[in-house]
Amino acid sequence: MRGFPGRELSLDPGRSRFERMYANLLGAPANGLRIRLRRVLPATEGSYRMILDAGCGPGVFSFELAKRHPEAQVTGVELEPDLVARANEIAKRAGLTNCSFQEGDVTKLDFSDEFDLVVSVDNFEHVEDDIAAMRTLRRALRPGGRLVAHVPGYERRWILFGRRVNFDVPGHVRPGYRADELVGRLREAGFQVTSHQYTYGPIETFTNNISYLITGADQRRKLQYAAVFPLLLALSYLGKFSRPRWGAGVLAVAQRPAADASTAPDAGASAASAGSSPSAASAEPAGSSPSTRVP
Repeated sequence: MRGFPGRELSLDPGRSRFERMYANLLGAPANGLRIRLRRVLPATEGSYRMILDAGCGPGVFSFELAKRHPEAQVTGVELEPDLVARANEIAKRAGLTNCSFQEGDVTKLDFSDEFDLVVSVDNFEHVEDDIAAMRTLRRALRPGGRLVAHVPGYERRWILFGRRVNFDVPGHVRPGYRADELVGRLREAGFQVTSHQYTYGPIETFTNNISYLITGADQRRKLQYAAVFPLLLALSYLGKFSRPRWGAGVLAVAQRPAADASTAPDAGASAASAGSSPSAASAEPAGSSPSTRVP
């Protein structure tokens, strides 16, 4: 579908008529999600045959990847059966024949040497043994394949200038990551990190803070949020041109080494020992649950 990102949600049979009309007009109605789409999708540029969206929630990133890469088969994996069924129905209604969804836990994926690109957006902060989850994604990639991972930053700006620990979001086992911390854990999981940067500059963070004050990261006050969302969206768009030296999110691009072997003992053993799996929560702010990225 043409138009704003996430407009496919207007085809979601699980949403109210008002929610479908709103999504048809403005796309995915979640300011934080729209910020992450603008920051993450450019890092996926390239040519791929198989793409995995690990912890896809309602599937907005999967839909956008399927449209950006029509030559690729996009697979979204999500823990909640209801979201999987709805996402598959949306893909069918939208005519996205190269996009499908299946139920699964991102800490216990059975894929091996299968994908050219793996995208993980705000998942690792939900997992106790995040390094084991990273190794599971490494094993899902073909040698030489690319991982694009986004997580909430450990700190965020409050109002405009002050710093504080990131939001307390339901389902998080840690507030987020500093950039060097994420890079170190990815390397420990066996990845070669090719680039990393902070996301959520001052303007984006300011609008995201307002979103959090309204929704509480738990899909509250939907009508009030719907009233202010267009303004927040327009204002946050101006932030896409910033390159923050630190911010409320961290984006890393990594590669599975070309000489890597999926039979490495640490990959299977560590993946099996992952302590917890991502669960549903709201993901309006940076650092939302992989199961529910939109209100």
